[in-house]
Amino acid sequence: MLKSMTGFGNATVEAGGLAVTAEIKTLNSKFLDIYCRMPRQFSDKEIELRALLTQQLERGKVELSLNLARTSAVRPGVTINRPLVQAYVSDLKETANTMLMSIPDSDVLQLALQQPNAYLTESADPTDDASDWATVQAAVHEALRRCDGFRKQDGAVLESKFQEYIQIITDRLAAIEEQDIRRIPAVRDRMRNSVKELLDSESFDQNRFEQELVYYVEKFDISEEKVRLKSHLSYFLEVLSTEEANGKKLNFISQEIGREINTIGSKANDAAIQRLVVQMKDELEKIKEQTMNVI
Repeated sequence: MLKSMTGFGNATVEAGGLAVTAEIKTLNSKFLDIYCRMPRQFSDKEIELRALLTQQLERGKVELSLNLARTSAVRPGVTINRPLVQAYVSDLKETANTMLMSIPDSDVLQLALQQPNAYLTESADPTDDASDWATVQAAVHEALRRCDGFRKQDGAVLESKFQEYIQIITDRLAAIEEQDIRRIPAVRDRMRNSVKELLDSESFDQNRFEQELVYYVEKFDISEEKVRLKSHLSYFLEVLSTEEANGKKLNFISQEIGREINTIGSKANDAAIQRLVVQMKDELEKIKEQTMNVI
């Protein structure tokens, strides 16, 4: 099954008082290009997330966004060292009384809070970190699953388009075969007239005649090109229906198809066939453009 490089998936998972929203966007790119937008507290997990995205998404420009929101009471990371602040307040008040000064209580508290070690930094609970990371992982996995589903759905549309384009080229090739039957007598008449002129010439050269004959036969005969083009078209559809289908391989086959179409156009020397060749090239360009969006 084909997968498109264009995809989108988002998911929100809530557990342990934490709601995590993961959003994944993918676009076509020649290589895998990953950009992660995530909270600083999980910056050490970015390599792990990149490895997961690489394994699941393979190719494309990937953007991962993580948003976290607490849904329960949150304990502050910094608290006031109350015993020490109380000691500062008492000392400041005693100092003010000794100096016969009157200072409002609010000013005393403000001064006390500015003293060294007035605040305590709470150490993170490893258990909470592990629980939060598990929630993040669950959200990312679900977003990846939905993004992969989006890619498969878009890939199915691309597969249908490829079959349509190949069928049009096949139909044009059948028309070329019909026209080629009418073209051959015209080519034969031109060759007969050329031969007649040579035979009537006094300077007729048998070796030159044979060389010209071989040249014309090779120049105008498109039998081999038609056979090879049929084979390439069949192979394209064969690969399209297998697990081997990928953008690079399909693009390589389309290049071979284009080579045969170009050769037919250059050797046919026929206006009707040239028009059919132009139509085939138009469909082939659509194929090449779409293969750029296949993983």
